[in-house]
Amino acid sequence: MAAPLPRLVVATANAGKLAELRALARELAATIVPQVELGVVTAEETEDSFAGNALLKARHAARATGLPALADDSGLEVEALHGAPGVYSARYAGAGADDRANNDKLLAALAGVAPPRRARYRAVLALVRAADDPRPLLAEGVWEGRIAAVPRGAGGFGYDPLFELEDGRTAAELPAAEKNRRSHRAQALAALLAAWRALP
Repeated sequence: MAAPLPRLVVATANAGKLAELRALARELAATIVPQVELGVVTAEETEDSFAGNALLKARHAARATGLPALADDSGLEVEALHGAPGVYSARYAGAGADDRANNDKLLAALAGVAPPRRARYRAVLALVRAADDPRPLLAEGVWEGRIAAVPRGAGGFGYDPLFELEDGRTAAELPAAEKNRRSHRAQALAALLAAWRALP
């Protein structure tokens, strides 16, 4: 396994993602620092894939801070919408849209679509030890579900109130500890940790 990282900058301004990554990523570093605390401006997501955006954000944070960086890019893929909103999940209802606006737009787009409205959350994590790291670690996680008729639950963030699991609960109805075991981000981090442990 590679040597522990003394500090790791997490390249996100999303409080929900940061909380999940902070809880999940402790094995990677003694100190996890959000990029906002180091004055790093959020990178513009210009790639057309989750992997491309995750790597772009990780390299940007590493370049700005001189520290190893961990970045996530994730979103919701709805089968009836041919994979939309996909990489545009956070800004589905427009630049600066909040979770409610995005959820409202999703429900409107699915009006008239009969259940089960299959969907999945997809997350890709990128870890770079330096901005020009020639061998970045990338890992993906996928969480299968469907889109509920109405939002339910007060937990989570993003599309969690609409993301319904096979047991009928939405991701927003799960206790945080359970979500952190099952989610797409948890699966991606487990894969990333496995790759990290395999490093010489």
